[in-house]
Amino acid sequence: MPINITMPALSPTMEEGNLAKWLVKEGDKVSAGDVIAEIETDKATMEVEAVDEGTVGKIVVQAGTEGVKVNELIAVLLEDGEDAGAIEASGGGSSAPAKPEADKVPAVPASSPAIEVGAKAATDPLPAPKAADGGRIFSSPLARRLAQLNGLDLKALKGTGPHGRIVKRDIEAAVASGAGKAAPAAAAEAPKAAAAPALATGPSADQVLKLFDKDSYELVPHDGMRKTIAKRLTESKQTIPHFYVSVDCELDALLALRTQLNDAAAKDRDGKPAYKLSVNDMTIKALALALRDVPDANVSWTDEAMVKHKHADVGVAVSIPGGLITPIIRRAEEKPLSIISNEMKDYGKRAKERKLKPEEYQGGTTAVSNMGMMGVKNFSAVVNPPHATILAVGAGEKRPVVKDGELAVATVMSVTLSTDHRCVDGALGAELLAAFKGYIENPMSMLV
Repeated sequence: MPINITMPALSPTMEEGNLAKWLVKEGDKVSAGDVIAEIETDKATMEVEAVDEGTVGKIVVQAGTEGVKVNELIAVLLEDGEDAGAIEASGGGSSAPAKPEADKVPAVPASSPAIEVGAKAATDPLPAPKAADGGRIFSSPLARRLAQLNGLDLKALKGTGPHGRIVKRDIEAAVASGAGKAAPAAAAEAPKAAAAPALATGPSADQVLKLFDKDSYELVPHDGMRKTIAKRLTESKQTIPHFYVSVDCELDALLALRTQLNDAAAKDRDGKPAYKLSVNDMTIKALALALRDVPDANVSWTDEAMVKHKHADVGVAVSIPGGLITPIIRRAEEKPLSIISNEMKDYGKRAKERKLKPEEYQGGTTAVSNMGMMGVKNFSAVVNPPHATILAVGAGEKRPVVKDGELAVATVMSVTLSTDHRCVDGALGAELLAAFKGYIENPMSMLV
């Protein structure tokens, strides 16, 4: 029986992706584990592997297609001995991407109510319905839309698509026979759910453009990364009560130790050192150790309970074209500075190439955003859920300070801790910053 290949969910939050490239063509033989396509998410390009062996019988979604929904059919694999005719016989390929199907109005008997499907109606996603036992009813996005428009209850229908999936022809048959009519309450519920407003992130283009002359601007469409950033940060500022704590840290001892450690790094036969520490690497380590020492601040908020993390997984904001991404140094409190440094260099390089894996940038328990290298003195960062804290790091600069009652000059760095006040109160945030400042100003303690 033909095997359907669907758009994979490459992360828990992924809803759609762009099919960037096919690495196979129809007629090619593949084995389990072979890389067959490249998928672009909002922040990374991932490879898709075949899970079975066979022959590529049909490519449903062409390379370059954007906005392909998770679990949407993208190709069909034929088993040994099967030919292309088996695809039509099994219904394979009937669940084509929602966008191409948007232009196809299903044919229905003249005696049945008309089904009106415009491009928007066919492509607007509806949630997958649940069976009476709570299990998922497998159905195509177009089938769900048509069922809603015609007041059909998918639980009352039997699918003829692959693995019992309800597809367009099943809806057409139900409309023709009058079967599967939903109860009035259920029929009214679906439009209500579909009409739920999206989280607002700003004014519409029409609202803004009418303020300017037509020749004074150009429109640059948002890519997936920018949309995700806008959605997540708007949600963060609307739902998380932010609280800010700032402190100044003297860096002279840390800079001296960094120089000593870098000079002591082993070199290979080409003279390349095994590591080269940066202030950012030492900042990551100091924050991780501070969270180890103040475990009540190493938490995440949920409505049911406080999540207390056992390790400090520190996300680090990395600027890339079109936005930013936060690769995560896992268990940073346990890692030597040299390992943290080399991991960050690898993550930074692959982040700019959009080659990070989802597990390398999702999750984490806190984050560091360092704009010091850009000359920024201080700023406040936005908490990125599920984190409860994020540390904004400014530039180290020579400043006058008072030591032992006398005026002196020291290299000083300002940092601001943003916290989720639901779980990290002001006093707890101050305790965490005090621990961080202790490691920065007494850096030898990070080597113990």
